[in-house]
Amino acid sequence: MHVLHRYAAWLAFPVGALLSLAFAPFNAWPLAIVCPAFLFLVWEGAAPKRAAKLGFLFTAGTYVAGTYWLYNSVYVIGHAPLPVAIFLMLGLAAIMGGYMAIVAYVQARWFPERGFARYLLALPAAWVLLEWVRGWLFSGFPWLALGYSSIDTPLAGTAPLVGAYGASWIYAVMAGAAAALVIDLTNPASHRRKIIAAAVILLPWLMVYPLWKREWTQPFGGPVTVAVVQGAVSQEMKWTLEQKAATLKLYRDLTLPHLGTDLVVWPESTLPAWADQLTDYLSNLWQEARAHRSDMVIGQIHVDEKDGRAYNSVLAMSDNVQWYNKHHLVPFGEYFPVPSFVREWMRLMSLPNADFAAGAANQPLLHAAGQKIATTICYEDAYATTQLANLKDATMMVNVTNDAWFGDSTARHQHLQIARMRALEAGRPLVRAANDGISAIIDPEGIVTAQLPSFQSAVLKGEVQPRTGLTLFARVGNWPVVIGACLALLCAAMIRQRQPKPNL
Repeated sequence: MHVLHRYAAWLAFPVGALLSLAFAPFNAWPLAIVCPAFLFLVWEGAAPKRAAKLGFLFTAGTYVAGTYWLYNSVYVIGHAPLPVAIFLMLGLAAIMGGYMAIVAYVQARWFPERGFARYLLALPAAWVLLEWVRGWLFSGFPWLALGYSSIDTPLAGTAPLVGAYGASWIYAVMAGAAAALVIDLTNPASHRRKIIAAAVILLPWLMVYPLWKREWTQPFGGPVTVAVVQGAVSQEMKWTLEQKAATLKLYRDLTLPHLGTDLVVWPESTLPAWADQLTDYLSNLWQEARAHRSDMVIGQIHVDEKDGRAYNSVLAMSDNVQWYNKHHLVPFGEYFPVPSFVREWMRLMSLPNADFAAGAANQPLLHAAGQKIATTICYEDAYATTQLANLKDATMMVNVTNDAWFGDSTARHQHLQIARMRALEAGRPLVRAANDGISAIIDPEGIVTAQLPSFQSAVLKGEVQPRTGLTLFARVGNWPVVIGACLALLCAAMIRQRQPKPNL
């Protein structure tokens, strides 16, 4: 322990970076226990400022390694100046690290100094509350929550009950128990505490195993056949004038042989033009689809005739035309929260600077293929609770995205992992259409039943079984986890007040 504390400042950043390997595509989920346990250990006995420094370095390491792909989207694809790309990438890591620094300072000042009240109550509760807060504060960035790494483990069985943050809490409790166990290893008088700590690490796996792959919702009608069209048009070429006709032809040619399928899905902002500039193209496609009894769901930008505002949208062509407008926009991608003089500089530098409008928080479900579809665009599917109101009526889910912005990076795998968690939490099948991957069909257990390779122009065919009914998470969202974590912190604070320096 002495050596660990001595080199903690040097180890915090690389161990935090190591945590990013717990997520897809590496899926080294034990690191979701080991790495937080390291942080809990080096916080032991640390003064508030030192604890804050270690917390900052650890989490900054996680986000530098886990979201390095922002560099690709901002610099390689977005053509922003290199300093701007580096600033945004490191800025995000610094913000996330700053959140953890605050938690670290608070735990050093007011949490129990040692003992199970610290490691099983206070630190795990603070960790999960931080994940929840950073998921919505200042627009939020819920990426890399510990719970996502559980998707292929028995711990995933808790998601329909308590969501991804519930799984995060269990991981954090096990990390706390591991830290307490390490502290007690050299103490021959702590045999009982060692047994308790080991049990806390092992028992959750036995307790959650009966929940794994259990059905929480009921089938609705018969299966629906789907065709997911992945054009794989490179982001660099997509919006060039010479590529426009080729893209229109590509998606039409890929789609026509599969008409007759109940539902055809295209990815986010599929066609490189506004919808009102493609009236004839879309009308002809709609007529052909209806002639073959197919419905279509298409990611497409459009300008609303009523308010004249531009939206990143999904167009459903069934018995009638319906729109879903993206609500949760990407800062610095779809809107620019900057002063007017900065926007003017961006315009002079020929950088993107125009804003999409945000759609309403509550919009009608899309109706297609005889189903009520809960729709998300791009990383909207990372915000679980914003979709809960739709699940009362929705029988399936569709996510359209364009992960071409991130190149051949871990981003597309992390995003697919998030989509799998949403399907599992909701107990609904999810159809995912991505411009160049990873297009997939996901069942209500969060299992990918079919997918296309990235960067290939192809059509994914399969079927999904629509479902009704609500999981516990769909009914109550994150509130049981948030309230439970707050109560755990309250209990820990009371213990600290009564026993300022409890014996371990």
